[in-house]
Amino acid sequence: MALFAAALAIGLSIAMAISCLVAITTGKSGWIDATWSLAVGLFGAAAALGGPFGAETTTRQWLVALLALIWSLRLGLHIAVRTAGSDRDDPRYAQLKSEWGPAFRSRLFLFLQIQAAVAFVLVLSIMAAAHNPAAFPSVGDGIGIALMLVAVAGEALSDRQLAAFRANPANAGLVCDVGLWGLTRHPNYFFEWLGWLAYAAIAINTSGTYGWGWLAQAGPALMYWLLVHVSGIPPLEAHMLRSRGDRFRRYQQRVNAFWPGPPRGAASVEGRRS
Repeated sequence: MALFAAALAIGLSIAMAISCLVAITTGKSGWIDATWSLAVGLFGAAAALGGPFGAETTTRQWLVALLALIWSLRLGLHIAVRTAGSDRDDPRYAQLKSEWGPAFRSRLFLFLQIQAAVAFVLVLSIMAAAHNPAAFPSVGDGIGIALMLVAVAGEALSDRQLAAFRANPANAGLVCDVGLWGLTRHPNYFFEWLGWLAYAAIAINTSGTYGWGWLAQAGPALMYWLLVHVSGIPPLEAHMLRSRGDRFRRYQQRVNAFWPGPPRGAASVEGRRS
């Protein structure tokens, strides 16, 4: 177990070190998020199919590996295409570059190694779900599949809605609150978190004999903390307040930050343009 876990950790560390070099060389930090997403999915699939739990590959292992790859390829390729087609840096990393000054390169490397550590925990949660010894299929498997399908579809839809909004010149300087963006200020983050609940559901073993199943519960807990309190909503909303000012403040007053729900107060279009 220790050697296998060490191999996963080293691989993720190398992947994020490479992403650091690419981001610094190209000036596009979007490659960091693309690399992270693809690395989590690929190493997660490897952990699902391998590992120290036995030589025979089960149907559940193949299922979890497939779910990890579907999520990873959809998100990673989306970010890669967006990064390749943009001439602007990710505003979160641009702000860090401004704050860190001459120490940006070294601090970015250390920051991305922390991201590799986060990825390692998530990969272990995928592995724990895949190696659940309970009979297949289970209710948890069905719930997990449904959650992942909803998560991937919802995240893809929110990305398309935002891209379409930004592509319309009439919306320049406005805040996107159409479709899913009228129910939560960060639908892509919500559906990202929802996807990690899939592994938690699959890992549930009602016999109480599979202690590793609890590790999968760390995935959604860690992702929620990061998205809502650390590297997701806080820096992105700080950027939006700088760039959109009162328009974004009114959007904050009308629409929930994370959990989807009906907007509060004035009609969305009026609020955007006022």
